[in-house]
Amino acid sequence: MSAGTIDDVRRARRILCFGATGSGKSTMAAALGERLGLPVVLVDDLCWEPGWVQPPRDELDRRILPVLDREAYVIDSVYRFHNAAALERVDAIVGLDYPRATSLARLVRRTARRIRTREPVCNGNRETVRLALSSDSILWWHFRSWRSKRERIRQWHADASAPPLLLLPRPADADRLLAQLER
Repeated sequence: MSAGTIDDVRRARRILCFGATGSGKSTMAAALGERLGLPVVLVDDLCWEPGWVQPPRDELDRRILPVLDREAYVIDSVYRFHNAAALERVDAIVGLDYPRATSLARLVRRTARRIRTREPVCNGNRETVRLALSSDSILWWHFRSWRSKRERIRQWHADASAPPLLLLPRPADADRLLAQLER
């Protein structure tokens, strides 16, 4: 059933937001949670320890898999190795399938703001200029992962056995979704 509708999202109790790094998944998850009265789960809060340390895979499984089994949630993404588990459990997917320029521009603005304001993110971590320019940078991650995430969204959208996926190719489409859910 993969091509989803606003009604699929409205009825869903378990929603996965998915898209490229910087596309606005966390913002969309928070907005959906607010409009639909569902708890919001931010994956980075579960998957990053202080000091930007990522726990081993078995620990990530212990943190994420029980979340996916909850009765209701909006989760702002899942790592590739949790894709199958998420697809087995979610009722709907909201796919932010924006052009690279859109998600990259959002990511650069967000990273610059976080560096400037020293805003804490996921477990008190902070983005820095040094980190932004490193080989482990979220900016570099965008370039390494954008194509595969876009392909995954489109594969899920075309897969009749996947949960309904509402494909949003532009931020204006996301705005329309949220406006319609407010009614």
